Amino acid sequence: MKRALDIAAAAVGLLVLAPIFGVVAVLIKLDSPGPVVFKQERMGKAFRPFWIYKFRTMVQDALQSGRPLTVGEDPRITRIGWFLRRTKIDELPQLVNVLKGDMALVGPRPEVPHYVELFRKDYEEILKIRPGITDLASLKYCDEAAILAQSDHPEEEYLSRVLPEKIQLAKDYMRQSSFLFDIILIFKTLLKLLESKNTLLKGPIHG
Repeated sequence: MKRALDIAAAAVGLLVLAPIFGVVAVLIKLDSPGPVVFKQERMGKAFRPFWIYKFRTMVQDALQSGRPLTVGEDPRITRIGWFLRRTKIDELPQLVNVLKGDMALVGPRPEVPHYVELFRKDYEEILKIRPGITDLASLKYCDEAAILAQSDHPEEEYLSRVLPEKIQLAKDYMRQSSFLFDIILIFKTLLKLLESKNTLLKGPIHG
C-alpha cells in the first residue's frame, strides 16, 4: 500500500505542479547561469547510491567553492534560491525520485555517502527501507542551515550532534512506521510549509 500511495501521489503531484515547475525553471535561468536542476549522489535502500534531484538554489559549481554544508546566510545561495529554500519548493523534483523508486514520500532523509560511511552501523538498520522526502528529522531540522550557523564549527556540530539526532529520529520512525503515521507526517509537513510561507511574508528575500 505504501508504494502504491507513493506512485500515485508522485504522478499526480508532478502533473499538477508542472506549471509551477515551468515558472521556477525560468526564474532560475534568469537569476544565474547554470542548470535548473541540481543533482547529488545520496545513499539509498540497501546502500544503493542514487542521484537526488532538487531545483538549483546555489551558484553553479557551489560545492567546489565552499563547505559541503549550507550554513546560515551562505553567499553561494542565489536570490531565487532563498525563496525556493524557505518555501521548500526546491525539494519538489524529488517526486521524480519517488516515481523512479529511489525514494518514498515518507522515510529517513537520504544522506551523502561520506556521512553514511561514518555511521555505517546505524545506516545498516536505517537503509533497510527507502529514504523519503520528509520524516521526523525533516520536521525538527526544517531550518538546519540557521541552526548550524550558530556554531563556530558547523561540520563538527553536524557530525557530533545534528546527524546523530537525525539517525535516532530515523530509527524512531522505523519503529512507529505505518500507513497512518505516514499520513500524519505528510500532514505535519504541509503545516510546516504553511508556516514557512507566513515567515516569508514577514521578511525580505536575501540577495
